[in-house]
Amino acid sequence: MPRGGGLMAPGARLRFLLAVWTLAVLARRSAGEAGDGGWQRRGPGAPAALAEEQRCAVERRADLSYSEFVQQYVRPLPLATRPTPHYAFSRPVILQGLTDNSRFRALCSRERLLDSFGDNVVRLSTANTYSYRKVDLPFQEYVEHLLYPQDPTSLGNDTLYFFGDNNFSEWASLFQHYSPPPFSLLGTTTAYSFGIAGAGSGVPFHWHGPGFSEVIYGRKRWFLYPPEKTPEFHPNKTTLAWLQDVYPTLTSSARPLECTVQAGEQVLYFPDRWWHATLNLDTSVFISTFLS
Repeated sequence: MPRGGGLMAPGARLRFLLAVWTLAVLARRSAGEAGDGGWQRRGPGAPAALAEEQRCAVERRADLSYSEFVQQYVRPLPLATRPTPHYAFSRPVILQGLTDNSRFRALCSRERLLDSFGDNVVRLSTANTYSYRKVDLPFQEYVEHLLYPQDPTSLGNDTLYFFGDNNFSEWASLFQHYSPPPFSLLGTTTAYSFGIAGAGSGVPFHWHGPGFSEVIYGRKRWFLYPPEKTPEFHPNKTTLAWLQDVYPTLTSSARPLECTVQAGEQVLYFPDRWWHATLNLDTSVFISTFLS
C-alpha cells in the first residue's frame, strides 16, 4: 500500500500477487522434493505386508575404501592373519555417504519428471522372473494410471513395471545429473537402469551380474541368497505373494539376507550371480548401476 493508505497501483499489485504465487509454488515443490517427491498416494489400499524387516542383515559401511571393497586373498593363510573377506566378489554391502545425488533427487520429483518426460513412450516389463512380455505406453499414462498398490493375488505376468529398457538418448538430460558409486570392477562397464513402481510391486528372485542399487524416493526391501543357495519361489508369483505365502514357512537358516534401503541414504551393492528379489514398500523411484 502507498503511504497515506491509497490503493496499490494495478501493475504493482499484479507483480506482488505473481511473486506470492511463485513463492508458494516453489515452497510446495521444495517440500515435495525434500519429502516424498509427490510420489506417495494417500488413503487406503497398500497391502498390509509392506513393512520393513525386523533387523537388517546386510552390513552397512560409511567408511569403506576401494581397497577394502575389492580386497581378496589368493593363498590360504592362518585364520588369525586372514583379512576380512572382500565384498566385491563375495557378499552384499550397503554403502553410505559415497555420493551426493540431491540434484538428481530434485529432478526426480513427480512434477518434474512429468514436465520433462510425460509424453515419452516408456517400455514396461512384467514383474516376473523372466519378464517376457513388454508393453509400450506414454510415461504420463503409466504414472497416472498404473502406480497403484500391488494386488497380492495378481501374478507376475499381469503386473507391469517400469524398470530398465530405458531409452538413454531420451533420458540423457536426467541421467547426466546422477553420480554413480565410485567403485568399479576391473574389466567391466557401467549401465544405468532407472525405474518407478508402486507400493507392493517388485521383481521375484533372479540373478545376473554385479551392480549397485539406489533408492531416490520411497523404500525398497531386498531379499538375497548366495549363488549356491537357490531360493524356494515360483517365477510367476510376485515378491509380495512370496513374502505372504512362503517366507513365513522358512526356518531361520533358510531365510535370506534382507534389508530395506531408504531413499537418499545409502546404496546397496550385490555381487555377481547372487539371487535377489525386491519389494517396494512405497511408490518408489530408483536407479541401478550394473557392472558388465
